[in-house]
Amino acid sequence: MGWIASFSYIGYSLGAVICALAAIWIGRKGDALRADRTPAVVALALTANWCFAAASFEPGRPIVELTEIARNLAWLFMLFRLFGNDGRDETLRLVRPAVFALGFVEVLQFVLLLIARRYAVTPELSALTFETAALFRIMVSVGALVLLHNLYAGAAASSRQILRWNAAALAGMWAFDLNYFTIGYITGALPGELAALRGVAAALVAVPFALGFNSRSPDLEFRPSRAVTFRFLSLLVIGIYFGLMLGLARWLDMLTGDLARMTQVGLIITASALALIWLPSDRLRGWLRVTAIKHLFKHRYDYRNEWIRFTDTIGTTGFDNISLQERTVKALADITDSPSGVLLVPDEDGSFELAANWRWSNVEIPARAAPASLGVILESSELIIAFDEVRDGVDHRGEQAAVPDWMRNDQRAWAAVPLLHFDRLVGLVILSRPLIERRLDWEDFDLLSVVGRQLASYLAEQAGQAALLEAGRFDEFNRRMAFVMHDIKNLSSQMSLLLRNAEKHADKPEFRKDMLVTLRSSADKLNTLLARLGRYGPPGTEKPRQFDLADTARQAVERLGKVHPVAVLRTEPVAVEGNPDALDQALVHLIQNAIDASDANSSVMLEVYSDGVSGKATVIDNGRGMSPQFLRNGLFKPFVSSKPGGFGIGAFEARELIRSMGGRLDVESREGLGTRFTISLPLKSAASIIGRSQSAEGNEVA
Repeated sequence: MGWIASFSYIGYSLGAVICALAAIWIGRKGDALRADRTPAVVALALTANWCFAAASFEPGRPIVELTEIARNLAWLFMLFRLFGNDGRDETLRLVRPAVFALGFVEVLQFVLLLIARRYAVTPELSALTFETAALFRIMVSVGALVLLHNLYAGAAASSRQILRWNAAALAGMWAFDLNYFTIGYITGALPGELAALRGVAAALVAVPFALGFNSRSPDLEFRPSRAVTFRFLSLLVIGIYFGLMLGLARWLDMLTGDLARMTQVGLIITASALALIWLPSDRLRGWLRVTAIKHLFKHRYDYRNEWIRFTDTIGTTGFDNISLQERTVKALADITDSPSGVLLVPDEDGSFELAANWRWSNVEIPARAAPASLGVILESSELIIAFDEVRDGVDHRGEQAAVPDWMRNDQRAWAAVPLLHFDRLVGLVILSRPLIERRLDWEDFDLLSVVGRQLASYLAEQAGQAALLEAGRFDEFNRRMAFVMHDIKNLSSQMSLLLRNAEKHADKPEFRKDMLVTLRSSADKLNTLLARLGRYGPPGTEKPRQFDLADTARQAVERLGKVHPVAVLRTEPVAVEGNPDALDQALVHLIQNAIDASDANSSVMLEVYSDGVSGKATVIDNGRGMSPQFLRNGLFKPFVSSKPGGFGIGAFEARELIRSMGGRLDVESREGLGTRFTISLPLKSAASIIGRSQSAEGNEVA
């Protein structure tokens, strides 16, 4: 083929020029302290000479063969001097006989060349001579690769830094020769296409080999980007796949008739199924990524790309406009290739509750997701919990007793990353298991710890801004209320004055009587309004008293049950302490909210009972429910409402009224299932015990 001859000429010419330039560069600027510099110059010069001969004469001419033998002997001697450069030519006595044996096998090529020229007069003898020569070249290549492996594997760490470029170049050269002569031995003739590439291969080997003689070669590293590596490996997998398909297709050429057609159709269907199912698989891509990182890179993570991705995730909401809490989970999940995760945040008593769920479907998380003791451990130690270790019984800082059962039992739970801001725990991210199974290592712990602290600062900053905004709104609200109360007081005074004047100056008894009734009613209403507005003042102005929680609940049910079905599931007398009017106001608001969230025919349910310490009133509905984000960030935030036209202060007011009586308000909700509000107030007996205990402690301190 004419194009092969042309390409061969260009390739060998290029190899001759580059090898000659590499020899000159090593001779002039190579590391003068290396004892193997002269053998390297000789080996490259003889390689350039061989390339020049191959470009000038036809393949198989004696001069080409002789120059190739000289080239190979020079490279074997160069390999021996690499052992000497590493200081092992005197200690490893097996190296000299091994190199000598390989050199002797290469010298036998002279004998085979003579036999081929003078005595191989028949095709059988010619074929035997060719096969013997190819087999000798295979033996030399294999032996050289084995010695090269021993050289690099047994070298010290400092010596490897010097040898790596030279070793890589020689490995490439002998690997090419091994494949070249193996194909020739199997097929009975040297492949013309590969023969044309030998000059280009020599040029490619000369460049890294010369770099190895740079005095700064220990600092030179080949560091391909991870994106390029992953794409190359993907192309390699695809290439292997199509190579297998091509091999099968060539094998099918030997079949005939219906069997061939049936086999071809089956092959096409199988290949298409594999291409559509296997190649785009997330699991395959994940396995390829993990394998490449494990074997090709010093570090698991490309920290620059990880930081850029982290910044993009936190700084932009994206098309789905997810909240900062969800982006926090996503930022950590992207690092470990976790498909999902949840964010837990501490509540008032230190226990954890769900704040955000990112793509974790069907996860069952209780209202109190984790105890406060777990937060204490994570806050003091900044421990990243690997749940596989927890399941195996490993206990680092006492977390075994604090990890809740749902985390331990859900096999998807893989790691827990604490979010610390100035040594204060602001959140806990639970990451699900990656598609490719692996264990957390030190690099995971370091990176997740740093990113967790950064995310904690973002969450703390958002909370601070929300608090400032809330304080500003309350300030404005208080100013308005002050004006309203001032106006109402003036109106009340005017009406009271009018009432006194009317009692003195009204002439008609009927008129006087009607006016008095009207004015008294208006004054009572205004005074009642002032009393209710006064509740927004400092707490503790009203003395708590004992009342029956069940009676207050029944009164609220009687009023609201006229407009919507309200079912009392359980009620029992419960004596609590507090303000019954404030409780009535909070309970009415919660029942009204449940009515608004329910369908017209769906009953709101009420339970009143005692657990021995507290009296509890539970309001349950089967309505729309609320998302974890709204429960955490909107339900008890003033001026935030899910109802059109809502003022957004009712839930906050209900919680504050209950807190002022020493109680608490808990809420559980699931979207599409409904909501449960639970009011807890201290029992009369429990309150007296607590009061006596506090008095005793005060006396001891005094």
